[in-house]
Amino acid sequence: MEPLITPAESNRLDLVADDPPELLMERAGLGVALTAIEMGIGYGDRVSVLAGRGNNGGDGYVAARYLARRGVHVTVRPFGYPRGDASPARMAALAAVRCGVTVGAFDAADRSDLIIDALFGVGFRGELPSEATPWTLLDTPVLAVDVPSGLDAATGVVSGAGFSADVTVTFQAAKTGHVLGQGPERTGELVVFDIGLGDPRPELMLCEAIDAPTPVRTRHSHKWSVGSVAVVGGSPGITGAALLAARSALSVGAGAATVICPGGLQSIYAALDPGVMSRGIGAGSRFTLGDVDEVLDAAERYDVLALGPGLGAVDQGFVESLLERWSGSIVLDADGLNALDGPAALSREGDTIITPHAGEFERLTGGAATHVRAASLAEQHGAVVLLKGSPTFVADGDETWVITSGGPELASIGTGDVLTGMVGAFAAAGLPASIAARSAAYHHGAAGARLAEVQTVTATALAVEISR
Repeated sequence: MEPLITPAESNRLDLVADDPPELLMERAGLGVALTAIEMGIGYGDRVSVLAGRGNNGGDGYVAARYLARRGVHVTVRPFGYPRGDASPARMAALAAVRCGVTVGAFDAADRSDLIIDALFGVGFRGELPSEATPWTLLDTPVLAVDVPSGLDAATGVVSGAGFSADVTVTFQAAKTGHVLGQGPERTGELVVFDIGLGDPRPELMLCEAIDAPTPVRTRHSHKWSVGSVAVVGGSPGITGAALLAARSALSVGAGAATVICPGGLQSIYAALDPGVMSRGIGAGSRFTLGDVDEVLDAAERYDVLALGPGLGAVDQGFVESLLERWSGSIVLDADGLNALDGPAALSREGDTIITPHAGEFERLTGGAATHVRAASLAEQHGAVVLLKGSPTFVADGDETWVITSGGPELASIGTGDVLTGMVGAFAAAGLPASIAARSAAYHHGAAGARLAEVQTVTATALAVEISR
């Protein structure tokens, strides 16, 4: 788990630190210098350090001093002089000059082997000053201090010009802006350097492989003991969605998966995949409210109900009645979410995991699809909210995780149905609902990234790749 903090939390950590600010700056600047060396900077190389007036600039002066001692030709180009006669940043500037570091004009953008961007730190808001724009246009490698200048460290928004770093070194904990908005594109490789601050209070937790467990089968397992998923869905023209969800559940370890569909479509499912069972309800091609009893009977033996893939337009009462009467876990997706008239029906006894994309979330809640609103929805209704996007968020009311393992390759029809099946399988196998959601989201993204290395990602290929 990698904690992600806000700029406000970063400032709080500075204020409550046991060590004096000048010592923290010394450690931060050393971290920048060491990162530059890791990037290949050494004796005789030329480095331009763009230094702002605040502590971010102070970190740059410290880094310049350390690099100069190694024989690097360092030129600091200040965007104004550090504030305060005895401020840590001004003391760092004086120490760098005494060490022989050259100070040049800021407006003399030149060719170097590396630019160290120490202009603005986590407190930056708005647009980068126009004087800095020429530096952002050079093709020189960039090492950013804390955040690339121009990037909002809270939201990842860039208004106007901004630096795109090859490497960003940040201190104590990554910032939310490193993974939100344009953060991933602007940050480059992220290095977190411990400068001895206290434990952070994270806004988000970044999900890594160790945070995404998958179910383990014992020697005595059988198909009904390792998790079973009933997918309720299917309607004319979109029968594939429910089949993808069921196939995916089996691919990641469910012992049994059945598509419960309108009776008029059952022969289609029976012919498509001999490994997926199917059960037809009624004689029509769409579910009605009167089908609820039969659906519940057909799903009685199953651990998890995956409700919504390819469901099409159904009565609001059909979905809400299943939510109310099914006592087990439900994964609610796609048309299952679209059938609800607001989120009130999510408050139920059994575990509820919803997997909306931004549009579905906004229709359901009437508000913007943000991690803050996802956390609020989870807390109010006791549901786990898996908000799909880039990045994806998983909120359970107590904590919110961010998943960055996937990318734009997943922007393909049907990949969300694959995710629904994965969530259902992990929950059916016994993982707690919130862990099932984040593990599925992580491995779904990782599988998409692997597949994209060899071919265009399609849902059918992804349903195979997740089994790897």
